[in-house]
Amino acid sequence: MPLFVRKNERREVRRAISMTCQIVRERDFRLVSEKALDVSPDGMLVATDVELEPGENVFVSFRATELGLWFDTEAHVARVVRGRRPGDRGRGVGLRFSTLPRVKRFILRGHLRKVPPPIPRRAQRIDWAATIRSFES
Repeated sequence: MPLFVRKNERREVRRAISMTCQIVRERDFRLVSEKALDVSPDGMLVATDVELEPGENVFVSFRATELGLWFDTEAHVARVVRGRRPGDRGRGVGLRFSTLPRVKRFILRGHLRKVPPPIPRRAQRIDWAATIRSFES
């Protein structure tokens, strides 16, 4: 019987793949990043010094797979990394893809399976409800 049940809040596994990309802010078409730090079929973490707010829309373009396929999608800022926590690799933003077609997601998922996930920088949250349920069974 586990002492605490950990909560996995991610639908997809992120992969520690550093790649070049182009992230352009929608409202002024300003280039905000050219470096992805990790990627999943749902989104990516990118390094940037440009101030972005959660919910802000951006255009994402990157190349992946052995075939060099282009992935172009719209995304929104899901979280802002200020670079203040121990282990942060500087400032950045987490993006969630919003218009990536299912076929492209499927192709990207297959490509990313060959890449290891990043080392977690913080402990997983405890799912208190599931922990209590585990004691009742």
